[in-house]
Amino acid sequence: MRWEQGRAVIDKMLADGHLQKVPPSRERAEALLAQARNHLATAQQAASDDPEGAYALLYDAARKSLAAMLENQGLRVTSRGGHLGLYDAVSAQLVPPLGAVFRPFERLRRHRNALEYPDFEEPRAQSADVAEDSDAVEAIMVAAGRILDEMSPF
Repeated sequence: MRWEQGRAVIDKMLADGHLQKVPPSRERAEALLAQARNHLATAQQAASDDPEGAYALLYDAARKSLAAMLENQGLRVTSRGGHLGLYDAVSAQLVPPLGAVFRPFERLRRHRNALEYPDFEEPRAQSADVAEDSDAVEAIMVAAGRILDEMSPF
């Protein structure tokens, strides 16, 4: 059965070059989720010694979780679509019902960008930032893992 929610958005993203079709791969999706789990664990361990690096890993865990869902469908974001395209593609297909789970990704992305391209007048990352956002990232990972069995190749 074909996944219909968000199909028009995905078709437009494909036509605009923000997404590309690739062979659907459950194996690649599972590998991305395994990397995400490792990134989350490492971020939590490194939070006190290197909060900025830990936050980057935390964000990458969320990003790879979203990418896993698309890989499973045979979709991959392009450089034109970027990380925002990743969020747009997943949101189009899964919000609702999973808006509360995936919505923190955009905040995580903005925070990570602020750390990568800093305004030196703003405070830097703290270990508390990693601790506060770890639950949101874990929820994204869990949802991504569960959804793999439900979403068909695009």
